[in-house]
Amino acid sequence: MYNSKITGLGFYVPDNIVTNEDLTKMMDTSDEWIQERTGIKERRWIPEGSEDTSAVMGAKAARIAIERAGLTKDDIDFIVFATLSPDYYFPGCGVMIQDLLEMPTVGAIDIRNQCSGFVYALSTADQFIKTGMYKNVLVIGSEYHSNGLDKTTRGRGVSVIFGDGAGACVLSRTEDNNKGILSSHLHSEGKYAEKLTVLSPSIKKWVPEIFKNIDTDVSYFPYMDGTFVFKHAIVRFTEVIHEGLKANNLTTDDLDLFIPHQANLRISQFVQHKLKLSDDQIYNNIMSYGNTTAASIIIALTEAWEKGKIKDDDLVVLAAFGSGFTWGSVIIRW
Repeated sequence: MYNSKITGLGFYVPDNIVTNEDLTKMMDTSDEWIQERTGIKERRWIPEGSEDTSAVMGAKAARIAIERAGLTKDDIDFIVFATLSPDYYFPGCGVMIQDLLEMPTVGAIDIRNQCSGFVYALSTADQFIKTGMYKNVLVIGSEYHSNGLDKTTRGRGVSVIFGDGAGACVLSRTEDNNKGILSSHLHSEGKYAEKLTVLSPSIKKWVPEIFKNIDTDVSYFPYMDGTFVFKHAIVRFTEVIHEGLKANNLTTDDLDLFIPHQANLRISQFVQHKLKLSDDQIYNNIMSYGNTTAASIIIALTEAWEKGKIKDDDLVVLAAFGSGFTWGSVIIRW
């Protein structure tokens, strides 16, 4: 059986920076209120009139990752695209990447696991490579949140959190069993689905019904029971990290860098404390980008690598928790 390793990384975020101060002009909030609850100082939102979408941003990040892997688009065998904000209800963004990059007619699938999307996508790609089916898989996480947020005081509890952006990596075959992805661990608990959700549009409640009640029906905006999500997140993060380390006979002392999903700086800090990790063992960038959901881990991973925080032979742990509820971890020997 083969192993898989990350050979190329890339990310793209819109140029448009939206600060907490900017948000005070849209809703009743403050920089202090936002930072105290989330740790976020600013985020990137796609400006009106931009060509950017989830697929377009994903393609921009993918081009960087493919070039850094020393490959061309024709070397990619398969595409895995994670997002909760696709360009269309259907088809998914994976096939749009195939077209945008003018690739051969390779297969493409979409992962709809929200905040855990990139962890699930990376695990899926890893299985295709381990079995020998594919040699190089393009994995993308991309989100266009800003166009679907309630930017009034009514929606401030959620809308201040999210940002737009995309990240991508190329996962390639290796015969070195001591390098690359050592294991991945995935979980779900669907009974809490409506604690973090967008209820509409759906087949049950289609678009015409939305427009009839647009002033009073908030089901098409994101809803989050923040306290409930926080309590579950810190438990599941810790559990799935220990699960991954134990499966590889490792401990937190062996961990060189932990990159959590950038949901909330307070969650990351709480998990860091529970795991007794030093500041050098964790990487956060939610302060600058907000929560980019399926894109957050791959953006943070790319940025950490670009800054030289990841070196050869380092043990890197990725972990996420989010809507579904879903959660997971990936253990990587760089």
